Amino acid sequence: MSDFQAVLFDAGDTLIRLSGSGECLLHRAAAALGAAALDPEEAACVWQRVLARSGTAEELAKGRDLSPHRHREVWVALYESAGCERLVPGLSERLYELTVDAASWEAFPDTVPTLRALRDRGLRVGVLSDTGFDLRPAMDRLGLTPYLHSVVLSCEVGLCKPAPKAFLTACDQLQVEPERTLMVGDNPLTDSGAVSAGMCVFLLPRAVADGPRGLTHVLSLV
Repeated sequence: MSDFQAVLFDAGDTLIRLSGSGECLLHRAAAALGAAALDPEEAACVWQRVLARSGTAEELAKGRDLSPHRHREVWVALYESAGCERLVPGLSERLYELTVDAASWEAFPDTVPTLRALRDRGLRVGVLSDTGFDLRPAMDRLGLTPYLHSVVLSCEVGLCKPAPKAFLTACDQLQVEPERTLMVGDNPLTDSGAVSAGMCVFLLPRAVADGPRGLTHVLSLV
């Protein structure tokens, strides 16, 4: 029998994700600026550059998730360097506004059922997210909040994963010892830092375009 008393989840691309493809967001942002339809191939190339750069150690080291101001500054600069402004002037800022809008996020199909099952089993559940903006409105809108005992955001505590103190802070809020807490995430560069805090970690593979996230595997571990 498992000794886990709590499960701590990453948020983005683990429990929730931006709704639709990145190209769709680009088209929506351009339309909001009153621009003509984007060339699909050019939009796809721009978004691929965003994806290729956003998860690099160089980008993560810029402190984008430590404050709302820095988050906007770093992401807008990334969108500009990826070519958004060549598509439509002002697109970088509008794209950023879309990505932090609670209405732009969706839960994976198995998110709420998994959280509900964990609650029904008597486990405490928390979120630990590296983010420069408040994800609570999105989680409220998607029905996650009733199943969460704590939410720790890097921009509020001044700590980012993989720093062990980030995980220890989340465990303190859950009121469960690290060795009795399972960390679930998708980023080996950051979420695996939970090991240094004395936690076990379950890393998910890259999400598929449609279908469940694979979160029900967590239930077999607890």
